[in-house]
Parts: sequence; C-alpha cells; structure tokens
Amino acid sequence: MANLFIKQAKQYAEARPSYAAHLFQFIASKTPAHDLAWDVGTGSGQAARSLAEIYKNVVATDTSPKQLEFATKLPNIRYQHTSPVISMAEIEQNVAAESSVDLVTVAQAMHWFDLPVFYQQVKWVLKKPHGVLAVWCYTTPQVNDSIDSILQRFYRNPYWDPQRKLVDDKYTSIDFPFEPVDGVESTGPVEFTNERMMGLEDYFTYLTSWSAYEKAKEKGVELLSEDVVDDFKRAWTEDGNDGQKLVNFPVYLRIGKVGL
Repeated sequence: MANLFIKQAKQYAEARPSYAAHLFQFIASKTPAHDLAWDVGTGSGQAARSLAEIYKNVVATDTSPKQLEFATKLPNIRYQHTSPVISMAEIEQNVAAESSVDLVTVAQAMHWFDLPVFYQQVKWVLKKPHGVLAVWCYTTPQVNDSIDSILQRFYRNPYWDPQRKLVDDKYTSIDFPFEPVDGVESTGPVEFTNERMMGLEDYFTYLTSWSAYEKAKEKGVELLSEDVVDDFKRAWTEDGNDGQKLVNFPVYLRIGKVGL
C-alpha cells in the first residue's frame, strides 16, 4: 500500500479530508477509558490529530515514511513506521502491549489489509472486553448534481485496484468479527456527514491524490484531460459562484468491541 501514495504524499496531506468532530465524539463515547488509541494506516495523520484531542496518547503507524513526513506533530502522538507485514513481536515492541489499547482506528485504509492477520493483532492489543475497533471509509465527494455527474464519469476508470470495491460498497461487504458497542444494534456501517469548504483547485488537488490517478499517469494517461477540466470548470461556475463550495465526503463507520 505504501508505494501507491508515496509519489503524491504532499497532495494527499493537503487535499484529503480531515474528519468531523462528531465522528470522533461518537467513537470515543463507546470506549470506557481514553488512555491509548492506535491509528493504523495513519497516512499523514488526519485521524490521529483528532484522536489526540480526546485520548491521552496516540500511536499512529504507517508503512510509508514519506506519508509520515507530512503528518501533524503533536506531543501526545507517536508516529511509527512499520513494515508492510507486521509481526506480533513488532507490535509489542513498537505499538503497544497486550490488552493495553482502548481504541484501534483505521481511516480509509482497511481495504488494503490482510484482515484475518489484522484482526488477530487487534484482538491482542485491545483491552478486554470493552476495547473498540472503529474503521471507516469515505466515498466520492458530493457537491451538487452537475459536478457530481462529471465526477462519476471521471471516477469510472480502469485504474482502481480491486480493493476499491470495498469502499464502493461502503464497507458493508467487509468481514467484521466484533460485537456491537453499547447503544448500537449492529456493527454498521453508520453514515456520518463530513463537510469542508473547497475551491476548484483544492478539488483538483484531491482528485490527483487518488491512487488511480497516479497509476494512470504511470501508464501515460492523463485522466484530468483538458476536456475533463473544462467540464468541471463549467459545472463549478454555473451557479454564478466560482469560489469555494461546501463539499461532503460521506463517511461510513464500522464499529465493534472486542468482547471476552
């Protein structure tokens, strides 16, 4: 996974959405203690910095040192580069001890993982029985009908990896062997709005942070061709506002507790 985002690490850090406070408030309300959180596949730390406002300490790991270079540095976040195939010994040495973690989070990265191995590791580090795993993805951004219809044409390209289908399915098809947290009937997905203001250039920067965009470029294909850019520009300005617009990145959360 690390290699997919190394070349566009700066764009990723600048353009990828942070997550709404109400998402983290909901998740944190399901963990009895707020001592230690582990953010797996942290990238440039979008989720880690929000967790750091609630949890005393956050360990944020990623397989890409380039991504970690762009992460927000805070005194209670420890960023840790890990190998692509992480062993239990490496987890104990570099992440946390057995049954010591209140919360494990994965933001927009779960679809890259070897899930049986990852779940074994999660169940080892989480406090029993109330330690929580919270994983989420966001789907394509929503602006308005005109812009969104062009985006869907742009999105339908042959350069996505097969794992992307799990995101398209809003993580409904991911095996999730955890118990529902208190007050929730199932493990989800639960939908959250996730809005930010973006200008057209910000929007383009986000599109160029896609792994599919980078893969197409490597094959000599420019997905953001002049015609596509012109279509986006026309749609962006047709309401008379060529400045910033409210963009929603819908978030879909799977959440569960480890149990005994």
